[in-house]
Amino acid sequence: MHKINVLAFGSKNFNISLEELKDYLNFNLTTTGENLENFSLNDYDVLFVHEDYLKNSYNKKLLQEIHKIKILASSSNHSKSDIPSDKLSLPTSIKEINYIVENAIIKESFSKNSSIKIKDYILDKNEKKLSKDHNYILLTEKEIQLLELFIANPDSISRKKILDKVWKYSPDADSHTVETHIYRLRKKIKIQFDDESFIINNKNGYLL
Repeated sequence: MHKINVLAFGSKNFNISLEELKDYLNFNLTTTGENLENFSLNDYDVLFVHEDYLKNSYNKKLLQEIHKIKILASSSNHSKSDIPSDKLSLPTSIKEINYIVENAIIKESFSKNSSIKIKDYILDKNEKKLSKDHNYILLTEKEIQLLELFIANPDSISRKKILDKVWKYSPDADSHTVETHIYRLRKKIKIQFDDESFIINNKNGYLL
């Protein structure tokens, strides 16, 4: 993994304080006083935003539209922001700065690895949810394994193969297990999303 690149902005004094700590930080730091509209963000993994930046409603709107990891540095324990972000309380320590940046990267990586797009849905393996347009259903572990198997195999999958891969059964064991689980999953999806074609079947088996 490359070294984390962080862009800090929003307060001249905040930037100066960070620059003084630069040699002790576990990431590459760039500070700027420029307007973000005129700044290329492609090379940065994390945006370190001082709370002063959000006093301007235009700045807040601009930041909301930027899809980057954001950390809000705030001196108020009661400050609230509608910007999705982690929060660093000021004053702080070098240890805490390094921790919050590294932890933000770990959480982002975990979130990406646990979220899978399926058709018009998002499968969140961590929360065991299948969601679409702010609606969701909860899934069992076996239902998640079923969906992962379908994703990995775009062609039809036979009942025997599903039994072998998901339940580790011999081909002739529990002949109705697959049908029962797929029926239940289809029913949940039909009730919540009014979708009857999420899982389909043909003469060769099941597929998405």
